Amino acid sequence: MRLGDGRGSNNFEDRTGQSGFGGGGMGGGILGLILPLVASRFGIVGILVLGLGYCALTSLGGLGGGGGSPTTTGKSTLTPEQQRVLVGVLGSTEQVWGQIFTASGAQYKPTRLVAYSNANQSGCGAAQAAMGPFYCPTDQSIYIDPQFFDELARRFQAPGDAAQAYVIAHEVGHHIQNLQGALDRAQSAQARTDKASGNAVQVGVELQADCYAGVWAKRSGALEEGDIAEGMRAAEAIGDDALTKGRVSPDNFTHGTSAQRQEALNRGLASGDPSQCNYAR
Repeated sequence: MRLGDGRGSNNFEDRTGQSGFGGGGMGGGILGLILPLVASRFGIVGILVLGLGYCALTSLGGLGGGGGSPTTTGKSTLTPEQQRVLVGVLGSTEQVWGQIFTASGAQYKPTRLVAYSNANQSGCGAAQAAMGPFYCPTDQSIYIDPQFFDELARRFQAPGDAAQAYVIAHEVGHHIQNLQGALDRAQSAQARTDKASGNAVQVGVELQADCYAGVWAKRSGALEEGDIAEGMRAAEAIGDDALTKGRVSPDNFTHGTSAQRQEALNRGLASGDPSQCNYAR
């Protein structure tokens, strides 16, 4: 992938290599609603991948500045390539969404990306590697254990930096939804309905985040030959039907089928227009 002029994000925090933070529970808000459903259905492997989303990049102009060094605490275990992708994609998403928000007369407030090892603490409670990447609305931050990308490549056959970028851009999509009030609306809708309907609400939120990832990819100019195929493989690998091998009925799906996730990503890629990502209810 081409990551623009190489400017990174100032909104990146490297906690890899630190001792984990225990306890704390899952906290409230959306993370508390979603992950228990995932845990009860899929176990650790399911959490690892389906955590990709609801409770689950930097800057241009007045958004906090680009080109700075990431904040690093402790002895980092990130490889240079991992840092390049995390900081570079984060910076690119900030540039793209900054332009989109500015065009609509608003100012984009970037999310923070926290890389950690094994276990840490988020504003939504404990962050654990088995949960996979997630966005926490409480502190408006994304949490990723970079080992997830190794798992994505090995176990789910979705290698490559474009697949990793899709994951990051998907989580940034949840941040956009949070800024727009879509996550609050989804949570309220879930509280008013039954489980199957609530799951359908969540699927819509996840598909919109996939579509937003496609919007970023289209507008960023980062894609090279083969990158779209990498992203599509990742979207296919984390579809509900692929992860459960069809053992779970559609009413229990929470993130969308492989076909739905690929369609949503492709819609964003084809249009580059966030207004076309009208999945969330």
